[in-house]
Amino acid sequence: MKLLASLCEAEPSMRWGESRNVGGATVDDVAPRPRRPATIRQRLQDPSANMTSMHLNQLRKWVYSSPPVEYGMNQLRELLIGAVSQGPVPQHIAFVMDGNRRFARSHKIETAEGHNLGFESLAKILEVCYKLGVKVITVYAFSIENFKRSKYEVDALMDLFKVKLAQISQHGELLDQYGASVRILGQRDLIRPDILEACNNAVEVTRGNGDAILNICFPYTSRDEITTAIRSTVDELSTPLPTPKRPFSERRIAQKLRSRNLTSTSSSPPRQASPTRVEVPGAELDDSISSSATLHPDSVTSSDVPNPDEPSYPDPESITAATVESHLFTAGNPPLDLLIRTSGVNRLSDFMLWQCHEDTQLRFLDCYWPEFSLRHFLPVLIEWQWQRKYGDDKEGGAVKSRPKSAKMY
Repeated sequence: MKLLASLCEAEPSMRWGESRNVGGATVDDVAPRPRRPATIRQRLQDPSANMTSMHLNQLRKWVYSSPPVEYGMNQLRELLIGAVSQGPVPQHIAFVMDGNRRFARSHKIETAEGHNLGFESLAKILEVCYKLGVKVITVYAFSIENFKRSKYEVDALMDLFKVKLAQISQHGELLDQYGASVRILGQRDLIRPDILEACNNAVEVTRGNGDAILNICFPYTSRDEITTAIRSTVDELSTPLPTPKRPFSERRIAQKLRSRNLTSTSSSPPRQASPTRVEVPGAELDDSISSSATLHPDSVTSSDVPNPDEPSYPDPESITAATVESHLFTAGNPPLDLLIRTSGVNRLSDFMLWQCHEDTQLRFLDCYWPEFSLRHFLPVLIEWQWQRKYGDDKEGGAVKSRPKSAKMY
């Protein structure tokens, strides 16, 4: 009772979370702190939160599908995309599409359906990127390590990939509308023959599109890409350089002079003294010059003349980072500007390790890939533009306070 009376008499100026000694007892958090939004781990552990999230998603879809709301949302969407496109736009964006399986488990649906929703999310993001003017998009579709999963899941994912790739690559579909070509980056020898045929068809159908590029890493790991690039570099250094075509080589000239000298020496008769010799001033000088200019057979050796038949190889000292980069799967693409990973996991998982340079910005978002939409993507782009425009002070502090939209590492 004494403690309750003391609480009633407490000053209203007490701050949130302030600890106060009242009546010999310590009372913390007189006013409750605002609750932080639940993380993905907490949502997985709380079934009621999962059900609430699923019901909210269904309600959101129902509201957005109504014609007036859908029209208004489309207009607002185009307005936001147009506003963002007025600033600097990343030329190369990479996505780690993570969280399809966990999304399926949290919403009590099949894993294949989770991957299907992930492909739908990818199609929407591709359209946004192409409208913004992004030139190259690289997606981590399938890792080599994913072959360790169950055969049922791998086959289902392969079949879904085959259908969706053919769908977006058809004439008049998404890639054709925005002039994007498909490139498959990875170890093709690990792909099933029917899937490989679908990949080749998609590449062939979109070959004439030159406005943008869609790099699909399938199956891929960055360490495998770097290993392949090093092997290609070694093969290039092991290939002899082409022999330059010259009308006359040093070896041929030396052989001709030697043969002529031998022929003239063996066929010429010995000199006889003429009965009358006319002394000509300077004749001794001419003889000395002519004799010194004569090429003797022993004067030209094979060691003095380079052998053009011996192959020459590139200098290993000429290898640079650009040499290895020219043999990567992404050779010819602009530098990586932005890498985004969903599902709240803060690691690269063996993806684009070489391409991530000092100016690449990494964003790790606390949402599953099927949930990733424009409302997650636009804040990341705005913060990238802010960083690109103002940057960070070279001596330490930030130039201006930037908007907090996502984790930056």
